[in-house]
Amino acid sequence: MPREQDSPPPSGAVGRETVEAVEGLVSLWFSAVADVKPRLSPRQVRALRAVRCRPELNVTALAGYLRVGLPTASRLCDRLEAAGLLRRCVQPDNRREVRLETTAQGDRFLAELTRVLSVRLAAAFDGVAAPQRIRLEGVLRSLDHGGFDRA
Repeated sequence: MPREQDSPPPSGAVGRETVEAVEGLVSLWFSAVADVKPRLSPRQVRALRAVRCRPELNVTALAGYLRVGLPTASRLCDRLEAAGLLRRCVQPDNRREVRLETTAQGDRFLAELTRVLSVRLAAAFDGVAAPQRIRLEGVLRSLDHGGFDRA
């Protein structure tokens, strides 16, 4: 007879355990975002990452990715542009098409955020055996993020 710890937990418990684990990672991410200057909201960080990963994005596509209205996405871009992290580029062949791109300062911000997150994740996973960590990384990579967060 298998020991109690060897039997699979009820499906609700798997969900709760996953939520607890993810909450820890999300808290770590939020704290890293708060420690990198300039201070940006999580939505602004997601927008900046999406723009860096997808140079063909315009404000409409960004709004769809963030699942916000066009006016909200436009104001978000206004704030990122005012901070010097993003620019709108009119396309020479179609002046009505305005693409978004990160600036050098925006790229530096994202690089610093990645560095801070990497250090914190390394510390958080310090006691985790390499095979477990590699398995976790594989599971996380298999999740669908709409393709925008990959780079």
